[in-house]
Amino acid sequence: QAQLVESGGGLVQAGGSLRLSCAASGRTFSNYAMAWFRQVPGKEREFVAAFSRSSGNTYYGDSVKGRFTISRDYAKNTVYLQMNSLKPEDTAVYYCAARRIFSRSAVDYDYWGQGTQVTVSS
Repeated sequence: QAQLVESGGGLVQAGGSLRLSCAASGRTFSNYAMAWFRQVPGKEREFVAAFSRSSGNTYYGDSVKGRFTISRDYAKNTVYLQMNSLKPEDTAVYYCAARRIFSRSAVDYDYWGQGTQVTVSS
């Protein structure tokens, strides 16, 4: 059974950095678009970043552009999200997701991880 497992979340001070990992198992996602979303209570899941396998392009949400970087290691079937210059408003549960074709909409994604909490203190 296909599974995505996030790790790397935690508590960090504003201005600090964290690297999230998303390990895929149960199937290969090498031909899939891989994305990161985040969610805070009472709000919809927000697009953070994605890597499109078909185009080789990366995409970012406006609020994280220039601070976050998505990358993937095909050999390890793992996707990473390097988060720098973190702000308190980056506090959220971060989710990894996969689908065949890139989309910025969370409802389009077929596979999801369980999420990892990121808390940025001021």
